[in-house]
Amino acid sequence: MEKLQKPIVLVLMFLHVLSPLMVVSAGHDYGEALTKSILFFEAQRSGVLPNNQRVKWRGDSGLNDGKASGVNLVGGYHDAGDNVKFGLPMAFTVTMMSWSIIEYGSQMSKSGELGHAMEAVKWGTDYFIKAHPEPNVFYGEVGDGNTDHYCWQRPEDMTTDRQAYRIDASRPGSDLAGETAAAMAAASIVFRHSNPSYSKLLITHAKQLFDFADKYRGKYDSSISVARKYYQSFSGYGDELLWAAGWMYQATNEDTYLNYFASNADNLGGTGWAMTEFGWDVKYPGAQVLGAKFLLQGKGKGNAEVFEQLQEKADYFMCACLGKGSRNVQKTPGGLLFHQRWNNLQFVTSAAFLMTVYADYLTTAGKTVQCPRGTATPDELHAMAKSQVDYILGNNPRATSYMVGYGNNFPQQTHHRASSIVSYKVDKSFVTCRGGYATWYSRKASDPNVLTGAIVGGPDAYDNFADERDNYEQTEPATYNNAPLLGVLARLNGGNGGYSQGAVAVISPKPVVTKPTPAPKPKPTPVQKPKPTPAPKPKYTPVQKPKPTPVKASSSKISVTQKATTTWNAKGKTYHRYSATVTNNSGKTLKELKLYIDNLYGPVWGLTKSGNAYTFPSWLTSLPAGKSMEFVYIHANTPAAVSVSSYTLA
Repeated sequence: MEKLQKPIVLVLMFLHVLSPLMVVSAGHDYGEALTKSILFFEAQRSGVLPNNQRVKWRGDSGLNDGKASGVNLVGGYHDAGDNVKFGLPMAFTVTMMSWSIIEYGSQMSKSGELGHAMEAVKWGTDYFIKAHPEPNVFYGEVGDGNTDHYCWQRPEDMTTDRQAYRIDASRPGSDLAGETAAAMAAASIVFRHSNPSYSKLLITHAKQLFDFADKYRGKYDSSISVARKYYQSFSGYGDELLWAAGWMYQATNEDTYLNYFASNADNLGGTGWAMTEFGWDVKYPGAQVLGAKFLLQGKGKGNAEVFEQLQEKADYFMCACLGKGSRNVQKTPGGLLFHQRWNNLQFVTSAAFLMTVYADYLTTAGKTVQCPRGTATPDELHAMAKSQVDYILGNNPRATSYMVGYGNNFPQQTHHRASSIVSYKVDKSFVTCRGGYATWYSRKASDPNVLTGAIVGGPDAYDNFADERDNYEQTEPATYNNAPLLGVLARLNGGNGGYSQGAVAVISPKPVVTKPTPAPKPKPTPVQKPKPTPAPKPKYTPVQKPKPTPVKASSSKISVTQKATTTWNAKGKTYHRYSATVTNNSGKTLKELKLYIDNLYGPVWGLTKSGNAYTFPSWLTSLPAGKSMEFVYIHANTPAAVSVSSYTLA
């Protein structure tokens, strides 16, 4: 390559032997995906399984949970591939399942899945009722992550410590109590028509838990220290208090909670934190979307300025996901939103849900979002959410479905104790603590039990994925990966014509028939040598000064033109080589150029990557007046959207 004069042209030649990124496109059966996604929760059940249990390879487990503490804590969910019952992610899971039903219950009903979804919620809330025996007491964990991770056993054979850990007035946990209050409040809306007495019971618990969270403030992992290595509350409890207040208002319609939400939005961080991720720890974007919803519905009641600030932060999240913000979420070459290597899909499904509901709120109000890089319409938010779901279901460079049991190519070696060990119904031989590692964990073969519907951690920043059981960062599933996806899948399956905001079908969930609790089996005491797997620390995005408003791709000073120079077919797919020319029409020397390239699915040459933007290549520091430079890229798609973000002229 050489630099030519009059004009300066940077030319790179590429052979067809290059292997450009291949993104497989296919239509998806969202109804099937919804059915399987709900089914996954039955595989995560702890306790006495009901007669209508559909995941037949699972059995009763944790039958003495809470007994040593004088409380019945049988039931609930295992959070991921282990056997511990962690309260904070379990509560978030129930909140998100409930929100999915509240918004898209009518679509679930039409597909025959509403009853199953409501049963999944009730399995969680039944447990929370047990875990809340007194107004200011809540049991937030059963089991010890350290000893649990030392063993590889199916839940039916557990020999690990099942100690119960609680929060109370002297050992508070506002984040845990607040999230559980949100879950109870949201679930009360789900059961309002089909089971009004149960709904009222949930409201009673939600009010007590909210008061407990607000009155006795503190981080739950300071009181339940064994949770710190796995589900530390990095964001604190301010987001959960606001989040809970928003759900309490929706469940009760009492102005006390709306006023709390508005008056505390500033001091608890709701109007200050501009976030790009939403999940079991960080609830700010969810609370901000609720605040925006209240504003759009005309419920500001004298606090319009506060709710407008909350809406600005909700808009920030949406713009960042769309790539139209001042600080955007990174995307893989295949188009997947990317935050971290460890279980990245938890943030993808939650973002897809927020984009979906926010788009529907905007549509109902006839509004759009004004981003630093242009207007964002509800249709764009829906399209982005759909693209993320489609990626998960198989529209990605590996043509891999990251939902177990969906499609022809899905993970076979999940990091999941129950699915990786032969069912006790097939082989009742006791699986020992360390023997499970030797026999089953290290086994290089497909899981004997298909964990149908589970969303695993997913690929890395370059769309790479290793289907190996010990690759827990990518192959471990989690309930909070699936929970937000229920609503998005129901919405996609129902289509635009079937949307009815907040419509919960009036049905009665199938009765859950419990079996008597058998006498516990004697269990050997394991060697207490912990092997912790710490949870990832979320990334925070503080409020930043906005970048300069992007200039149109073609302006009087800087212009960008594109053309396809080569096209070829490989393995049944058509690829294009695009040439993009940037021309300095300003009459001055162009410096510090920053370009954004959206909808790019292949490699690019002739530019330097800088964060989410592109700058001059290493061999060029400026572009004289009247000169041009060229860069090229290859992908199997229409031309990418190239825009000028910022520059200086000297």
